[in-house]
Amino acid sequence: MKHVLIIDESGSFKEYLKLKLEENNIQASIGINSMDGMTKMKNLAPDLIIMDDNLSRQGFMEVLKEKKAGPNTAAIPVVMMTQRLDQRQLIKMAPYNIKKVLTKPVKIDALFAALTDLLGVNFTIDESPGIVEVHVNDNIIFIEIAQGFNRDKMDLLRFKIAELIRIYEIRLPKVIVMMSDINLNYADGPNLEKFIGIILKSTRAKYRHIRILTRDLFTRQFIEGKQEFRDIEVVSNLQYAIDGLLTEAGKNRGSTDSNADLIGDKILSADNAEESEALDLKFHTESGRAAMDLIRESMKNLRIAVIDDDPIILELIKNTYRGTGAAIRTFSNGGEYMAVVDTEEFDLAFLDLMMPGIGGFDVLKTLQTRNIKYPIIVLSAVTGRDVIIKAYQMGVKSFLIKPIKPEDIFKKSIEILKTSY
Repeated sequence: MKHVLIIDESGSFKEYLKLKLEENNIQASIGINSMDGMTKMKNLAPDLIIMDDNLSRQGFMEVLKEKKAGPNTAAIPVVMMTQRLDQRQLIKMAPYNIKKVLTKPVKIDALFAALTDLLGVNFTIDESPGIVEVHVNDNIIFIEIAQGFNRDKMDLLRFKIAELIRIYEIRLPKVIVMMSDINLNYADGPNLEKFIGIILKSTRAKYRHIRILTRDLFTRQFIEGKQEFRDIEVVSNLQYAIDGLLTEAGKNRGSTDSNADLIGDKILSADNAEESEALDLKFHTESGRAAMDLIRESMKNLRIAVIDDDPIILELIKNTYRGTGAAIRTFSNGGEYMAVVDTEEFDLAFLDLMMPGIGGFDVLKTLQTRNIKYPIIVLSAVTGRDVIIKAYQMGVKSFLIKPIKPEDIFKKSIEILKTSY
């Protein structure tokens, strides 16, 4: 039996990958960090190593050096997953039997094609259309699904949900499922039931704390016709869904009213559904208080841009990352940032939408035109629906509404930076 060692600190992806390997009769072991990975590499001598380059503590290069130094491990082939790929990094990795380098977000079809070549095992993956994304805003879990049900993405979804619950320390999960550009029929019943089952099992939310936002008639009839789903409400208005959840929680409406306005009717519109690679899975987050020190360490090499005309916000974000080793570059307006956008690379950017002169939307348009795709977290004091819908249509998925707190900045950046699959 073939044996694969996965060295990755992301809970969701490594567990998903382990599941897929074992489904194909391949033994899979997990190294939870670089030190654990080196120990298992020497003790198990696997046939293949799959490794993320974003490892804390000793880092991925130490693992590669240890592998090369061992007579029983030097020849083990490696598949590397990296946030950024440059010539210097390729040169550094050349002596270590790296067979494939995949940039994140990793396309699962490309990964399994590489594994097929290296292991001689044919993997079966679901290539049907389907976009699945998960975000947390104001402790409500927003699950977006569009185009159809992709079973591989649904399998990965359950790991992602569990991690986000730990990151945000959600004690009483509330879920809004947003279904867009999707028209189901009787043949889709088993997949729909599996999808709802994954949500129920992963969130452990009470049925009355789940809303399904859709205009699809079959979905409504299916949910309402299932006795066990009778307390799940199917709605067609996001504001109504959020208000209902917050009323039960006894919260005032303030911040999450903004979320409804921000996302708006775009969710149900087929015209606004984003196109995506069929197997471009963008999930994973290291989570929980016990993991926070590791996460801080993993940020030490990150390059973060902050573009805002408010000096208080610039200082707040700088202070949030102080002690992590992340390199923070601040820009007091869009023009300053645009002057370096072609010459400097970043892993993450915080962007104020409303700035004088070259504003946030001008910046987003330029990034889109030049195909610059590092994650953007929008900062805005404006909660109007049209403003954030426009940002969504320009590729931005994550937002923080001012005033913001350091813990909100940190949790959101963890969620986004670890969203690599």
